[in-house]
Amino acid sequence: MSEATLWTALADPHRRAIVGLLLTRPRPVGEIVDACGLSQPSTSKHLKVLREAGLVRVRQDAQRRVYALDPAPIAELDAWLAPYRRLWNRSLDALGRRLDETTYDPEEPPSKPKD
Repeated sequence: MSEATLWTALADPHRRAIVGLLLTRPRPVGEIVDACGLSQPSTSKHLKVLREAGLVRVRQDAQRRVYALDPAPIAELDAWLAPYRRLWNRSLDALGRRLDETTYDPEEPPSKPKD
């Protein structure tokens, strides 16, 4: 599955909510409908997009369809984001060091800028 397909599937806030819901455990469609507050047809459309992107799997359990998260595509996105995360972490570490060097005394009035 392409990264673009995964990003497109995750771009919708309802689909991200469904993925978040499935993070804890597999759930039947009815439970997803109730938790997301969407209609059954709308929820089914979102689940279809997630399924086609490979983000969720479905199994039949008697009369119910039970959806589960497939972690493999999320791992692919995580690997793609890793270099950016390192960049962000370096920047945040530098900011942390700068803040550590700066002392703040709430009792002391702010200094005036030098002209």
